[in-house]
Amino acid sequence: MKNTQAERDAYGRMKPGAITAQGFLGTDTRSLADIVEADLEAWRREGVEPDAAADFLERLRDLGQKGLGEPTGIDGRWVVTVGDARGLLPCPFHDGAFHKNSVEAVDERTGGRVVYSDLSIHLLRAHRFCQGTGSPFRLDPAKVAGMLK
Repeated sequence: MKNTQAERDAYGRMKPGAITAQGFLGTDTRSLADIVEADLEAWRREGVEPDAAADFLERLRDLGQKGLGEPTGIDGRWVVTVGDARGLLPCPFHDGAFHKNSVEAVDERTGGRVVYSDLSIHLLRAHRFCQGTGSPFRLDPAKVAGMLK
């Protein structure tokens, strides 16, 4: 799949050191368009809409914030820890800046674990970008979908 100029520019900002030390691509060498298309196909296989996944992750984040940095049990299934940092992170697509935080959600039923941020949710919802394979904040569609089921 071919990338637009805006996508090529965003891809450049996703590399390590541009916005974050580790970047958004992990060890993935595919083009941005190919990463997004593969993840959209994975969401389809799992039967989960990316917006539903973003809603779920926002809910876990919101409930986890009540723990003020301590692990918080949610619905007898998930344990969520939300950490906050000062400052904002810009979206690599240049459409906003997002609170620096990290959310760790563990599914006690399946052992699944995801780590994400407010920017991760935005990238999923607005750009369908789950981050590259190996990225520390990657929202792997199979993992997130498994936590939803």
